[in-house]
Amino acid sequence: MARNRRVLLLPGDGIGPEVVGQARRVLEGLGTGFEIEEGQVGGASIDAHGTPLTDATLARAKAADAVLLGAVGGPKWDKLDFANKPERGLLRLRKELDLFANLRPAICFAALVEASTLKPEVVGGLDIMIVRELTGGVYFGQPRGIETLANGERRGVNTQVYTTSEIRRVAAVAFELARKRGRKVCSADKANVMESGVLWREEVQKLHDETYGDVELGHMYADNCAMQLVRDPKQFDVIVTDNLFGDILSDEAGMLTGSLGMLPSASLGAADASGFRRALYEPVHGSAPDIAGREIANPIAAILSLAMMLRYSLDMAAAADHLESAVRRVLDGGARTADIMGPGKVQVSTARMGDLVMGELTKQAA
Repeated sequence: MARNRRVLLLPGDGIGPEVVGQARRVLEGLGTGFEIEEGQVGGASIDAHGTPLTDATLARAKAADAVLLGAVGGPKWDKLDFANKPERGLLRLRKELDLFANLRPAICFAALVEASTLKPEVVGGLDIMIVRELTGGVYFGQPRGIETLANGERRGVNTQVYTTSEIRRVAAVAFELARKRGRKVCSADKANVMESGVLWREEVQKLHDETYGDVELGHMYADNCAMQLVRDPKQFDVIVTDNLFGDILSDEAGMLTGSLGMLPSASLGAADASGFRRALYEPVHGSAPDIAGREIANPIAAILSLAMMLRYSLDMAAAADHLESAVRRVLDGGARTADIMGPGKVQVSTARMGDLVMGELTKQAA
């Protein structure tokens, strides 16, 4: 008998519990075969345990087949020491699970073309994937910190650093994804001013020439890539880039779709001998404390993050397809949360959006 799939939910802070709650309803609605647990991360964990991520919760994450996280952070914890801020819990999860490849799809649903700030002809039909290196670069490089110099001035230091293996493994993920999509990869760096960018470009090119000659590869400076995402985003299929640039470019690409509330993400580790990868899934939006508890948050990013979990971790591609199709039909029907509301549409609450998605799934199963 096949064992149940172990899923750890970490709702986190702000609107995290609201949107993860709707994703949980959908997961439970898919039927048996899941062992669902919940834990705390971020500010919620600080309040309960004095740390943004306990060793016990980390151990549960390592034992799970997949983790779904909501969001972390908020003004309540802004004055804490940097090492104890809510975001350190998320960064520790990514580092300890060695989740080096962050996948952020940016898809403009036909029903939401008008929600984008760009012209419909620019974003209509948009479907790109940004692959962000997640465990290296300037967010983790040493030395780092703030120091006081002999003359009394203060200096902040962060170090941008990458190794050959770190670059090659994330580039391989991008090339493999491209083989299943449009066979086109754009690597974004700053090789014109950064030695780490020179290494990045050289190693991505070497890997391409050795193994992925069937995929078209182009290189672009990250600042130009940012401009091109606004000018002509549909020229891209898969973009691969480092931790810092990926953080920025993926948020920019997200707004092309109309709202960060629509964007899921997956953070993947290396496959073991059996093909299993540790993975964490989370909506791209933040904790949005200003709307927390008001039942107006958009749960679609969390629900689509669940769909990515079904596809990449739980070997349930058909269920992922059905879930994505259900979301599309709900949007086609005119239901909107506040962030994507438009003329002639029907504004619904967080829970009501979950109801509608589940209703469409039920229709498909009938």
